[in-house]
Amino acid sequence: MKKYYIFRMNTLILNTMSIILFLLVCLLSFLINQSLFIESFFINDFPIFILEMILFTLMHEFLHSFAYVLNGAKFKNIYFGASLEKGILYCLCKERISKKNILTSLMFPFVIIGLITYVISLVFHLPRLLLLSLVNISGCSGDILMFNFISKLKNIEFSEHDREDEFAVYSSKKIDSGGLGIQYVKSSNSLEISNSNKIFISRFSIFAFVILMILSFVLI
Repeated sequence: MKKYYIFRMNTLILNTMSIILFLLVCLLSFLINQSLFIESFFINDFPIFILEMILFTLMHEFLHSFAYVLNGAKFKNIYFGASLEKGILYCLCKERISKKNILTSLMFPFVIIGLITYVISLVFHLPRLLLLSLVNISGCSGDILMFNFISKLKNIEFSEHDREDEFAVYSSKKIDSGGLGIQYVKSSNSLEISNSNKIFISRFSIFAFVILMILSFVLI
């Protein structure tokens, strides 16, 4: 009998992994092109850079959704949100999709606005694009850990539900152990899925954005 095996992402581990990943790609960039790397951190129009970062973040989630739909998911079942108090920006696909679909979606932003833009920034000496690429790559820690976990499973389908830090694996085989940053929660015959709040932004996220923009204008 097939069941949903629900897993929860450990946001503390994910955020720690993001920092480690950022430091590693910074070190790599420094070794590849020291002058370009140093130049990328000299920002003389900080408010514009913040807006660019937000644009890249939105593009990251849009690319997730684009890959979902490209591989057969219905856009009506895709939801977006921000819960910065949990360190999470998310795109949820609340329907069962194939293993190929979720693996493609997980890697789409990493490849498109991570690796590809990173290479472009090195080739054409674009310090701002380099920094944006570094930030995006570091923000893919959760995607990378999920990809590593799901890629090892066989004969499964994938779905998300109403918790932004959880996902479910649909399988006839018992799966009750997670991986790095991924904790097994429970099994269930069904998922709780609502169709409200197509786009959800927590109050803390709105407050944090306003404060960040005010500080960027005042301090620069």
